[in-house]
Amino acid sequence: MKKLVLAAALTAAATTAFAGTPADPIIEAPVIIEEAGSSSSGILLPLVLLALVAAAVAD
Repeated sequence: MKKLVLAAALTAAATTAFAGTPADPIIEAPVIIEEAGSSSSGILLPLVLLALVAAAVAD
């Protein structure tokens, strides 16, 4: 009788150890939507820097 109780206790302990899924969950990457900028915004900064360098050289 003691062996039966011990076997039942070990079986119950073993089943709770694998209560969840043993495989890693698959997590999907979030979708990132980027706003499209205007084409003139990329040239604005270099033109300002060129104007500052030209002003510094002229002094």
